[in-house]
This record gives sequence, structure tokens and C-alpha cells, in this order.
Amino acid sequence: MFRNRLTKQLRHLSKLARRQQISCYRLYDRDLPEFPLIIDVYEDKLYVAEYRAHHSLSEEEYEEWLEQSLLIAGTVTGVEQEKIFVKQRQRKAGRLGQYQKTGDVKTFFDVMEGGLKFRVNLTDYLDTGLFLDHRVTREMVRKESADKNVLNLFCYTASFSVYAAAGGASKVTSVDLSNTYLNWSRENFLLNGFNDPTRYEFVPADVLQYLDELKISSYDIIVLDPPTFSNSKKMIDFLDVQRDHVDMINKCMQILKPGGVLYFSTNYRKFHLETELINASVIKDITKQTTPFDFEGKLLRYCYRISKNS
Repeated sequence: MFRNRLTKQLRHLSKLARRQQISCYRLYDRDLPEFPLIIDVYEDKLYVAEYRAHHSLSEEEYEEWLEQSLLIAGTVTGVEQEKIFVKQRQRKAGRLGQYQKTGDVKTFFDVMEGGLKFRVNLTDYLDTGLFLDHRVTREMVRKESADKNVLNLFCYTASFSVYAAAGGASKVTSVDLSNTYLNWSRENFLLNGFNDPTRYEFVPADVLQYLDELKISSYDIIVLDPPTFSNSKKMIDFLDVQRDHVDMINKCMQILKPGGVLYFSTNYRKFHLETELINASVIKDITKQTTPFDFEGKLLRYCYRISKNS
């Protein structure tokens, strides 16, 4: 059953990926209840996450089930077992860490998307470094960035920023609280030959505080993709996207130049955009428009294009 489903998905999605020159995409997303896995293709590697909260299997039975599932995934896709990486919940005392590594492949490697290079890691972090579901949104930003001043808040590894630079942005500012991710961001810029410090800036800051420091009408495009919740020790206050989104968006609207655009996104499943409290000329839900082919019917995030009057 799992083999048949995976074979069907691969036949369909790999064809679309080749047509769009995409080498990283979601292959399988918990399609069968008996196989609660997410499988992403990263060029010649697979990234597998298991999402079974409860089951009746013993530890030995579970390990056998997972091993067989990985063998099937490798056989169907032609990916060798040492190139399959597993993100796995800690299941019993004594297991080393939450994330298990299958095989012995180097930790970081580079992949292509949209003709650009990005450094990814399938073993050591909560996420891989490249959110595949925002592929279309990134391309939108690239197409609008020529000669624009772009601000990327909660930038993570700055994939949106790289796209903006590739689109000819006059300046790109990437902001994140994590120095680890800012260093990763710098690597992504250097991978693509963007090394002008007068045009590309990386700011270690708490976005909630940083927004109060920025000048009115200073950016043409802002990308705001906050975590659902954050209570980092580096932050003065904790972040709750439902509670804080109106304040963050309205501050972004002040910072935008006339005619500027804010791309706002959130993964919070119960999110409700309080449009009546937002000071914007146009608020457009672009969730469906920005959903890639490999996430259709499976995407659990919202995306909005919010404009300021000219």
C-alpha cells in the first residue's frame, strides 16, 4: 500500500518538478494513516519526519516498521539508505537526542532552487534551512525587488533575502535573533555571489524591539514570517503571533514607503487575521496563490500580501 502510493506520487510530482526545474520538493505527506510520515526530496537525498503520536507497537515492532518504511522509500526513489535522513521523536529513555541521523553523509550541503544555491542541513536543527512551501512566495518577492529596499524580518536562513538580491534589490536587510541563522544567511549570500556589505546587511535583533527603531517610510518591501510562539531568553517579551500580529503589521505599514508591500505569513493553524484593526489599503489572502504543486491540499499556513497607499 505504501509502496504503491509512493510510486504514484513520485511519478506525478517528479514530472512537475522537472518541468519547473525544481530539485527539492515534498514527495509524501501522511497520505496513508498507517504511514504517518512526511518525505521531502532534497536532490539526491531524502528527509523523512515521522508524526505518529500514539501507536500500539512495541519499541522493537516500531523500529522494524520504520526500517521497512525507509527501505521502501529508498527502493521507490532510488535513494541509497545512507542518504536518507530521519527526524524522529524521542521514544524512550536512553535514546540519544530527538533527531536521528541515518548514514554518514556530511552535515551541510548545497541545493538549487530557482537558479539559486542554498545551504541545507538535514540532521542538526529543527528545520532544514529551506522552507519548501514558500517557493512560490520567494519568486514573487524576486520579481518585485528590482531597485527596491527590502527588509526580511525573522529571516531564518534568509532565503527570501537571497531571492530579493537576485531580483536586483538596491538593499536587503535580514533580521533575526539567532547568530547561528544569521551566519547561515551570510553563507547563502556568498554562495550566490552577493558579497557587497553596503547592500546586504545582517542584523541580530529582537524584531519586536527592532520595529520601534526603524524610520517611517524607509522600505519598499517587507517580509514578515514570524514563529507562532517564541520566548527566547534574548527577548524582552515573548511573541504570540495571534496576539501580536496586528501590532507588528501596523508597525510594518508605517515603515513601508507609499506604495510599499508587506508579505505576511504564519503557520499557526487557528490563526485569524484581524483585518478591521490593520491600517492598510489592500489586504489580499494569497495562500492559495502561493501554494506549490507539492503542497496542494496539505499546506498548513496562511500568506497575505498587504499594501500601503501610494
